[in-house]
Amino acid sequence: MTYKEALAWLYSLQRFGIKLGLENITRLIHGLNVDLPGARVIHVAGTNGKGSVCAMIDSICRASNYRTGLFTSPHLVTFRERICVNGEMISESEVAKGLTGLRDFVREWEPHPTFFEITTALALKHFAKARVQVAVLETGLGGRLDATNAVCSDVAVITPIAMDHEKWLGDSLEKIASEKAGIIKPNDQIICAAQSPTAEKVIRARAADCGAPLHFITTPYRETPVGLRGEHQKLNAALAIAAIRAAKIDPETSAVARGLATVDWPARFQCWDKCTVIDGAHNPAAARILVETWQEVFGDAQATLILAILSDKDARAICETFAPIAGSIWLPQIRTERAADPVQLQKVFADLGKEARTSPSFAEALAKARAEKAPILITGSLHFTGEALAHLQGKPAAFEECAQ
Repeated sequence: MTYKEALAWLYSLQRFGIKLGLENITRLIHGLNVDLPGARVIHVAGTNGKGSVCAMIDSICRASNYRTGLFTSPHLVTFRERICVNGEMISESEVAKGLTGLRDFVREWEPHPTFFEITTALALKHFAKARVQVAVLETGLGGRLDATNAVCSDVAVITPIAMDHEKWLGDSLEKIASEKAGIIKPNDQIICAAQSPTAEKVIRARAADCGAPLHFITTPYRETPVGLRGEHQKLNAALAIAAIRAAKIDPETSAVARGLATVDWPARFQCWDKCTVIDGAHNPAAARILVETWQEVFGDAQATLILAILSDKDARAICETFAPIAGSIWLPQIRTERAADPVQLQKVFADLGKEARTSPSFAEALAKARAEKAPILITGSLHFTGEALAHLQGKPAAFEECAQ
């Protein structure tokens, strides 16, 4: 298969939906004889901040001359972003070759592996071939039954836990925390962000059951500049450093400084230009952090908000959070069936006493926002910020990569 054909096959697997469980991925790992001999594996779960922590770990380790593999999700502009070795995305030819082999391998499987299971197997196989020394794995959804949890880890990192993905993870913070804490394995080193009392109780119980040393990190890193904006990123930096040290990697101070200064993680308070910010805040907790960061950077200046939310999110809570900093609001129709209806979002804002205007596309919403001369905030979901970044970069959106 060509790259486009391979992605078309992979995306076709989305018809199998999300199936949490480790049977298929374990079978894939064993059947493909995937092994990461000698690699230190750092596994990261949580509700918000997972990707930033993973990116920081990867950047510091590369600055310390370790060969790294970084597996994250979702992608923004190209599928290849999900799988990186030493900061370089997997090539189109490697994707095509790897997915062709995986398609042939699982052709007769029942149940058939899902999109994320195949993607995880592709990443692990790529890392094994590259002989990475440090593998950083971000959970896709939850933790306990996430495909990444089939890999034996040296360190488990848990970022702040909040309500999200209730359809799959449970309708209470206790249930969600239990799923996230499921990445803790016997004798793992556990690095954990400050949590609510409910989540902390669950994590402490899981760590005790596994005999896993648990370390809470509550002091932000302030020794050198961090390349990602916001006070919360200083806490993420402290988590990343603690995780690296728990993995028995002892980076020099200069490597930590270089890694944190140069870390790149798009759509996390990304300043596209002096007056345009892109941030994939996709749940109420992330929205609150984004508002705090906006006020840190822009003070009392109100934003021209360009907002698109997926339909399975708590739209009212997200809109309520953004309303106080929004001077004007644009609600574009984005190109995914999962998007919340802009007209329904308009009604939510009307209930909050805020006027919002709909737009048939992001391109039009951006043009209207730019005419208003106020700083612009593009947010609401990582899917949407990916579409926005593709437009700003003059590239096809992620869903246009595969053959039709």
